[in-house]
Amino acid sequence: MSKAIPKMTKYMTMTPFAINSEATLVEAMDVMKDKKIRHLPVMKGGKIFGLISDRDLKSFFAFAGTDPKSIRVGDVCSEDPYLIAPDSLINEVAAEMAHRKVGSAVVVDNGKLVGIFTATDACQALSDICETRFHA
Repeated sequence: MSKAIPKMTKYMTMTPFAINSEATLVEAMDVMKDKKIRHLPVMKGGKIFGLISDRDLKSFFAFAGTDPKSIRVGDVCSEDPYLIAPDSLINEVAAEMAHRKVGSAVVVDNGKLVGIFTATDACQALSDICETRFHA
């Protein structure tokens, strides 16, 4: 008997941390470091505006002569994050993340941020699926 493909709600990180587009890069870095996360949805006016990753921040900090305390997250974040619904199927989301070469998908329900699905979540899903469907 075949099992149903899991929906995003089973593996996504619920209630993700987010940051306002007016916050500085230093503030974003501090949130990521404090919360031990690598992807941070960027909000503007209560809506998803973009996404910033630790890779984005590291790249930006590598440029000499820039002051990360004066640069706003909204000015440098990706303004086209991969948005998905909570009932999206995990296999479709993982395939699209691989196709886009992105490390996360932002889960939105009726325009509201409800979760995030990261490469770490995908690894956990793969591990769970392998353990429940295959035998050593």
